[in-house]
Amino acid sequence: MTTIPNQSIYRFYAPVYDWLFRPVTIKARRVTVGLLALQQGERLLIPGVGTGLDLPLIPPGVRVIAGDISFDMLRQAQAKTTGLEVDLKRMDAQHLEFADGSFDAVLFTLVLSVVPDARAAFREAWRVLRPGGRFAIFDKFIPEGQKLTLVRRLIGKVIGFIGTDPNRHLNEILDGWPCLEIVRNEPSLMAGQYRIVLINKTQAG
Repeated sequence: MTTIPNQSIYRFYAPVYDWLFRPVTIKARRVTVGLLALQQGERLLIPGVGTGLDLPLIPPGVRVIAGDISFDMLRQAQAKTTGLEVDLKRMDAQHLEFADGSFDAVLFTLVLSVVPDARAAFREAWRVLRPGGRFAIFDKFIPEGQKLTLVRRLIGKVIGFIGTDPNRHLNEILDGWPCLEIVRNEPSLMAGQYRIVLINKTQAG
């Protein structure tokens, strides 16, 4: 059974999240969504949609299925669905109730550093992505090759109380999945602590 995050954190964040994080992340979000090159009629999955900051960046005509574990976050996201084909629902990114290969694209924005089990969340999203589909990630990771020092561990523990883990390795999350091709992996915010990643699921998948 997967672990569910502490809901009180999201209850606190929901009304202030956009004010705190939109100015800092909107440019990176726009780049990340743009890398998916979404086409009219495609199906996009956004597990962990949060307050919906990515929704206004989605091109018209794309069918969006978006969810979050928090009802408080989803209420904020609902206000951003005007003019879009969006189905919002409560969703645990670690356990998706969709058939294999259901989506043309998946968007993970600040999800892998927040869910209790990042590999479980990626596994589920990878499962429901069709062969030939695209997967875009914007999130924070410990730089590859950097050792997890005692100081960084302690900082991670402190930051963990506000619902996020800055000490996850991207390569450990992505390692071992079949038919995975990393197309782009580039630094974003905080001198590369945040990264933007585009992955293809090859047709052999």
